[in-house]
Amino acid sequence: MRYGEATVTVVDPRSYMTYQPFLPETAAGSISPRHVVVPLRRVLPRAEVLTGRVTTIDQDRKVATVAPLVGEAYELPFDYLVIALGAVSRTFPIPGLAEQGIGMKGVEEAIGLRNHVLEQLDKADSTTDEEVRRKALTFVFVGGGFAGAETVGEVEDMARDAAKYYTNVSREDMRFILVDVADKILPEVGPKLGQYGKEHLESRGVEVYLKTGMDSCVDGRVVLNNGLEVDSHTIVWTAGVKPNPALARYGLPLGPRGHVDTAATLQVQGTDYIWAAGDNAQVPDMAARKAGVENAWCPPNAQHALRQARLLGDNVVSAMRGFPQREYSHANKGAVAGLGLHKGVAMVVVGKTKIRLRGRLAWYMHRGYHGLAMPTWNRKIRVFADWTLGMFLKREVVSLGAIETPREEFYEAAKPAPAPAVPKEAEVTAASGGEKAKAS
Repeated sequence: MRYGEATVTVVDPRSYMTYQPFLPETAAGSISPRHVVVPLRRVLPRAEVLTGRVTTIDQDRKVATVAPLVGEAYELPFDYLVIALGAVSRTFPIPGLAEQGIGMKGVEEAIGLRNHVLEQLDKADSTTDEEVRRKALTFVFVGGGFAGAETVGEVEDMARDAAKYYTNVSREDMRFILVDVADKILPEVGPKLGQYGKEHLESRGVEVYLKTGMDSCVDGRVVLNNGLEVDSHTIVWTAGVKPNPALARYGLPLGPRGHVDTAATLQVQGTDYIWAAGDNAQVPDMAARKAGVENAWCPPNAQHALRQARLLGDNVVSAMRGFPQREYSHANKGAVAGLGLHKGVAMVVVGKTKIRLRGRLAWYMHRGYHGLAMPTWNRKIRVFADWTLGMFLKREVVSLGAIETPREEFYEAAKPAPAPAVPKEAEVTAASGGEKAKAS
C-alpha cells in the first residue's frame, strides 16, 4: 500500500508469531525457543499491534470488540477485516486428558515438554522405587501425523543422548509408545514413506500401535482400546487440529468442521470486506479441482497458509482500489519431515513426478526448506547458527523445570516466619494473671 493509504491493526493475544514446524526441534533442544518466534512489533513496524482478543464482531456496524490483557473491553471500528486465528489442538472427551496431556501447538508447550522429559530422567535416576522409575521412563505420544512422528523422533533422540550422563538410567530402561487411530503414520508423505517412518521408529525401540485409540489416562494410567495399559507421567497429545472455537462467536458462515467458508478469492462467502486464510479457513483447492477432484479443500499446513497470505494481502489492496480479486490456486509441492538428528523423509513433486527420499538427504531437505521458510533473516540466521553449533557442540541436557514456578524459591525465603508456639502452661498463667488484674 502507499504511505498513509490505510492503517493496519493486528489483534493477537500473543505479541509474537510461532513457526510451528520447528516445535519438535525446540522440544529436543536443537533450536533455541527464542529463535522460533517472531516479535510482531519488530517485524510489523508500520502496523498497530494490540495484545488482546477479539470477542465479538458486529458486521452491520463494522466494529470489533477487543478484550485487552488488562482493563475494560472496547470497540475497534474497521473497514476491512481479515480472520486468521489459526487452529487449536483437536481433543476428545477422554477422562484424564485435560489434566495429564501435553500439547504441541505453542513454544511454551515445547519448552515445557523438554523440561518435563529431562525432569523424568532426574526422578528415575534418583529413586530406588521401581514403580516410580517405570512411570517416569514411559512416554506416550498420541497422534501419528507430522507433529506426533516428528516429536517422538526428536524427543527419543534427546532422551537417548541425555541418558549417557545418568548413572542409573539407560535407553533400555525407557519406553516410547506412539498411538494413532489411522492405519499409517505420516500420511502427508504417502504410504511408502509412512511405512518407512514406522519401521525406522520401531528400529529405535519406539512401539507403534496403529488403528488404536486412548480410552482414558486418569492419574497417568493410560488405557488403550487394544487392551494395553501402562502408567506414564508423560502423555503428549498431537492428534490433529481444529479451527479456533472463537470463530463461532463472530457470526461468520462456517463449514461443516467449523472453518470460515471462503471463496477461491479468500473472501468470506456473502461479504466483500472480510477475508480469511490459513488453518481457520475452508478454501477451495482449485488446483485439485482442475485435476478432476471434486469438493477438494486446501489442507491446513504452512505450505498453503504462506501462499494464501500473500494473495490475501494483494486482494485486500485490490478491493480498496476497486480492482478485481484473484483466485488462490496452488499445486502441492510435496512434504518433508524430520525424525530426529540425520533422519527424515521427503516427498517432492516435480511436474507430475513424485520423488521420494529418506534418511540423511531427506533430513537435509527438511531443514533447508523450513530454515528458508522461517520469517525474517534475523530468525533464519539464528536458526542456522543453532544447527551449525550443534554440529560441533554436545546437546544441552539441562532441565529448567523451575521456570514454570519462578517465584516459589523466593517466596519461601521471603515469607514471614511463623509465630513461635506458646507453651500451654504459659497460656494458663497469662490467662490467670489477666483475670486477677481485671478483678483488682
